[in-house]
Amino acid sequence: MTDDATADVLPPLVVHPPRIDPALARRIRLVCFDVDGVLTDGGVYLGASTNDIRTPFELKRYDIQDGLGTVLLRSCGLELAIITGRVSDSVAQRARELRIDICVQDPHARKLPALQALCAERGFALDEIAFVGDDLPDLAVMRVVGLPVAVGNAVPEVRRVARLQLTRHGGHGAVREFTEALLDARGEWIDAVERYVRSRSEPVNSASPTGTSA
Repeated sequence: MTDDATADVLPPLVVHPPRIDPALARRIRLVCFDVDGVLTDGGVYLGASTNDIRTPFELKRYDIQDGLGTVLLRSCGLELAIITGRVSDSVAQRARELRIDICVQDPHARKLPALQALCAERGFALDEIAFVGDDLPDLAVMRVVGLPVAVGNAVPEVRRVARLQLTRHGGHGAVREFTEALLDARGEWIDAVERYVRSRSEPVNSASPTGTSA
């Protein structure tokens, strides 16, 4: 048996709205998301078409309110990226819908080298990056970025390194919860919401598109 005094105690799940230090929140320039278990609930539907040639396909479930959260992040000048360890046409399609230009799908889940290459190319410092993750492939990245974020369904190892623990699960509003927490800490949430409402209150022929609402 493990001695209680030396046991590796898991931090409790937060039961209040998450808070981010305002100075840290304002330093963030790039927000990166894992996919399975963060943008989705982690479930994967596999199948094949019934045409003459069997074509395999993969389906994932995404959250509409999460999608609008990414729109609000972009409206505040933040850059967004997807870094995932699974290759799927579904992810590329969702990235296009949300106008997320940086979409890295590495079948070997080498997320840290991908992020380092991105930093070198785009001029980001690691402490200017937030990464939202849930599982072991995210650990290497979360140990080095300025704002590591764990969704509510994250494994214990991820929760231990996270500076922010969300209450909502991946695919069920975690990204939206993070969006509000980050923009609120930056003092931009209310203005971002009002800008979005105004943009959707104008005639179609004069509105400036801000991306998908989902």
